[in-house]
Amino acid sequence: MMRCLVALLIALCPGAAFAQATPLSLDEVLQSSARSAPQIIESLAKVRQAEGKGISADGAFDTVFDIEGRSREAGYYDGSTIETGVKRPFEENGGYYYGGYRSSRGAFPVYEDKSYTDRGGEVKVGALYALLRDRVVDERRTRRSVASADIDVAQYEAEMVAIGVQRRAVDAYQSWVAAGLKLRAYRDLLELAERRRNAISRQVTLGARPTILLTENDQNLVRRRALVVRSEQDFANAANALSLYLRDDAGMPMIVADERLPPDTSALEGLAGASKITAPVERPDYRAVLTRIDQATARLMLAQNDLKPRLDVSVEVSKDLGPPGVGGPNRSPTDAIIGFRFSVPLENRAAKGRVAEARAEIEALDQRSRFLRDQISVEVESIVISLNAAERLARIADEERSLADRLAAAERRRFELGSGDFFLVNQREETANDARVRLIDAEARIASARAELAAATADRDALQLRR
Repeated sequence: MMRCLVALLIALCPGAAFAQATPLSLDEVLQSSARSAPQIIESLAKVRQAEGKGISADGAFDTVFDIEGRSREAGYYDGSTIETGVKRPFEENGGYYYGGYRSSRGAFPVYEDKSYTDRGGEVKVGALYALLRDRVVDERRTRRSVASADIDVAQYEAEMVAIGVQRRAVDAYQSWVAAGLKLRAYRDLLELAERRRNAISRQVTLGARPTILLTENDQNLVRRRALVVRSEQDFANAANALSLYLRDDAGMPMIVADERLPPDTSALEGLAGASKITAPVERPDYRAVLTRIDQATARLMLAQNDLKPRLDVSVEVSKDLGPPGVGGPNRSPTDAIIGFRFSVPLENRAAKGRVAEARAEIEALDQRSRFLRDQISVEVESIVISLNAAERLARIADEERSLADRLAAAERRRFELGSGDFFLVNQREETANDARVRLIDAEARIASARAELAAATADRDALQLRR
């Protein structure tokens, strides 16, 4: 009855049973980490924060509409005015253009004569254009440029955070796989001793072997059980560490089931396609420094702009509409006004100080970029050297394991036939198991070096990061 119920549950939930039976792959861990890791989500929030600041900087170029009205409610004069206007800065110049409409009714004192309009009101358009200071750069455009660069820096920093998280996720997965394979090796070693105990016990009962041999085998069993217990602890700790990166759809950490351990070290080859790049690598952190240099250059240009004299030219055209008003007919013709403004800074020590500050910042960032470029080159080359050495050592470890397995198998056969030595067969088995563990460690070192190379070269495809 119970077997029928179990079979029915498995039939109703094939996806769950399949998920438990399927070995956990590195791609699954990396996809989960890229989707749900809190550090990555935090860095993306910082990108959105920088984008919000960029929108605020763009607000300096918004079109502004205003309206103003005045009405004399007491006194000798009864004039009232209403004026509306629209003003918008130029995108490529420090000036602006504008348009407006003004209308008046009633009488005004002579010192407010310009308040008069014809009956239909007055329309006007005009512009101010900077010829020296603020022509190439100004504070508005510099703020927008710096804010746009801040978005790029935030994106580069988010990429580096994601690369770091994925690098640690690879390490956690590889540590879990290596710990599980070592546990499997120690369990196999323990199983050999347990099977041998049954055979020795029968031989002792028949008088073919001394009792001390059974005691010695039990001692060996205890030692191997201790190795299994320690390996189980390491495996459990590795699964716990992996849960930081393996998360469910709600973003909660998941402890992976032991049954999902891959069968062999081929699971450690998930980043085998990581390219052994030796050419210069432009990592996101290097690009972030270059972007900081661009920001400092923009601030330098703004400071140098403040040292220039100001020469602005303005043009305005206005036209009164309708029949003449109270102010008379002299306002009816079209008016065209051209003006200029010129000023020269005499000392301007504040701008000179900003120039010196920006130049020093550029020099410091330039040296940082040079060091970072050299550091990346040396780091990548060192990883490639380590990876090549690890691959050679793994081949040697595989050869050693193969030879040790052959020796252990031959010694077990001799012992079973009664011509072998108990101490020697244990030594051969443990040597073979140690060689198996060393091969696992060697494969794990290769996997770790490949992961380090993928992170050092910002290989987003290998780390399962979308572009």
